[in-house]
Amino acid sequence: MKNIHYKIKKRKKKFNAKIDYDKLKGFGFLPQNKIKYDGIIVNKMILVKPSMVQTVLKKKIKNRLDLYLKFIINTTNGDDDDGTQYKEALNDLSKYKDVIQYKYMKYLDEKYSNILLKKISYLEYELNRRIIRIELNYNYGYDYEEEIAPRRR
Repeated sequence: MKNIHYKIKKRKKKFNAKIDYDKLKGFGFLPQNKIKYDGIIVNKMILVKPSMVQTVLKKKIKNRLDLYLKFIINTTNGDDDDGTQYKEALNDLSKYKDVIQYKYMKYLDEKYSNILLKKISYLEYELNRRIIRIELNYNYGYDYEEEIAPRRR
C-alpha cells in the first residue's frame, strides 16, 4: 500500500503527517456512512486501540447473530416444503463462523469468543434439527412433533 501524506495547517505552522498503512497493526474496515458532505472523504478506517476494536466487533457480531435468530423465529410459523431456506441459512452461518474464527478471534478476548462459538453452535444445531424434521416429514410422512408430545392414558 502506498504512503499517504497529509498537510495540516495550525497557527501559521505547516505539519506533514505521513502514515504507512503496511506497518500499522489493527482492525481495518470500510465506513458504512452513505451521506454526502463537503469535507474529508474516508475510504478506509483502521482501529488500533484494542478496546475500541472489541467494541466495534462485538456490535457487528451481535447484529449479525440477531439477524439469524430473527430468521429462525420468523420461519417457525411459515411452511417450507423442502427446507431450502434452512439449508441456505445454515450454509451462510457456517461461512460466518469461519470468518469469525479466522478474522475476528485475534481481536476478541477468550471468554467472549467461547461464548460466541457456543451461541453459533446452538444456532447451527437448531437449523440442523429443523432440516432433519422437514426431511423426515417430507420423505416418510413421519411427524416429528407427535413423537415429542407426551402420551396420555
